[in-house]
Amino acid sequence: MVRTLILMRHGKSSYPDGVADHERPLAPRGQREARLAGQWLRDTQPRIDAVRCSTATRTRETLAATGIDAPVVYESGIYEASPRNLIELVQLSDDDVTTLLVVGHAPGMPWTAWELAANRDSTQAVELSTKFPTSALAVLEFDRPWAEVHPGTGELVRFHIPR
Repeated sequence: MVRTLILMRHGKSSYPDGVADHERPLAPRGQREARLAGQWLRDTQPRIDAVRCSTATRTRETLAATGIDAPVVYESGIYEASPRNLIELVQLSDDDVTTLLVVGHAPGMPWTAWELAANRDSTQAVELSTKFPTSALAVLEFDRPWAEVHPGTGELVRFHIPR
């Protein structure tokens, strides 16, 4: 069974005075691009079974703007997570989940996509390695259960920047 992991960086955030980083909301551009990302996901993914989302305000607002209605678990550990921590989170996914969306931050999302991809010389991987802007999505496929997902075991099949 093919398993699909979608790693999404939150939308463009605003920087209001006196607001801590974790609580920064999306900027209008971030709202628009997150909606575009949601439309792209609905057009390209037959279904999303589960979502893991950072507890930061901008990630929660990004997920809401996508319109994706899969069951969500908000994970504080996604904020400032390393690729190792994010891979461990993926490995704990239920066996009945075939498509998992993780909404988080840079550098965690791009570094994790890079770590998991076996095809690092592909056009998508090269593009991803040079820039992973806000609202960008990396789609990886695995031919193994989530518990056996490790660096270099996935195929980066798409990299999309909604604009």
